[in-house]
Amino acid sequence: MTKAIYDNHGRRISYLRLAVTDRCNLRCFYCMPEQGITYVPREDLLSYEEMLRLVQVLTTLGVDKVRITGGEPFIRKDMPDFLRALSRMEGLQQINITTNGTTTAALVPELARMGIHSVNLSLDTLDKDRFFEITRRDSFEQVMETFHLLLEHGIKTKINAVVMADKNIDDLIPMAELTRDLPVSMRFIEEMPFNGEGQHYDKLYWHHANILAHLKTAFPTIEKIPDPPASTSYNYQVPGFKGSIGIIAAYTRTFCGTCNRIRITPQGSLKTCLYDNGVFNIRDLMRAGATNAQLADAFTEAFQNRAKDGWEAERRRGFDRPVKESMAKIGG
Repeated sequence: MTKAIYDNHGRRISYLRLAVTDRCNLRCFYCMPEQGITYVPREDLLSYEEMLRLVQVLTTLGVDKVRITGGEPFIRKDMPDFLRALSRMEGLQQINITTNGTTTAALVPELARMGIHSVNLSLDTLDKDRFFEITRRDSFEQVMETFHLLLEHGIKTKINAVVMADKNIDDLIPMAELTRDLPVSMRFIEEMPFNGEGQHYDKLYWHHANILAHLKTAFPTIEKIPDPPASTSYNYQVPGFKGSIGIIAAYTRTFCGTCNRIRITPQGSLKTCLYDNGVFNIRDLMRAGATNAQLADAFTEAFQNRAKDGWEAERRRGFDRPVKESMAKIGG
């Protein structure tokens, strides 16, 4: 029987988002400032051995799904070797990856052979010039190559697009149109303040309700479809289209009641909510000689003190520690 562990609000913890690096080769508007990023020293990052160990401990507590994030995970050297080791781990049912796709194309066949369950491709526009404006890098063609190869190799593919006022609103309809003929999930995400600077807007206009209303102007027959358990997205489909459309209320935080996720940052900080300030550092515990049983106890205690939702987690930070860190540092 698979073990299950629950937090203090009765939510099962089964999904780990593991950030393997804080480095990224893009400079996306919503994720980090163009200049001034200070990267974590290499010795402060979790080693691959430490990451494998912590995942193994979490599988004994009932975590059966891992998403590898960054930064950009494929910037880290020897990432395929780590993924292969992870794919052999007993207790894991799914390994998923979030990538910007800039250096991923050549690895797609191997990802398929490993049995990677799905890939989330970060792509905020289908326009090359707007891509450069948003990411501050000229890598659009490489990302699109990755996208087509993922589909060719039968890897379940989701496209993540952050919705940004005055940046990519003209792309929402064309990106949703991809789902007409392609079996992709197109997901539109509310912009969050995790960009190294803080909230870009006094008030968020492009929240989930307005995103949906905008999509309905082009797809009036779009309809609600069932959401998977613990889904972060509200899911829709245009009748007759092969793919689906999701809207993620990442800033308005309306999905917290079913959240089954925890995060571990590249330097080993456990976040039981995206909006908290970190609970404890598992890297430090491991390097201090903690046993696997002690690590499991530390995780269990943290899960029993979890914030009810993102708003409570943000309040716990205090007014002197507002949300503004770069998403690259906490796991996309």
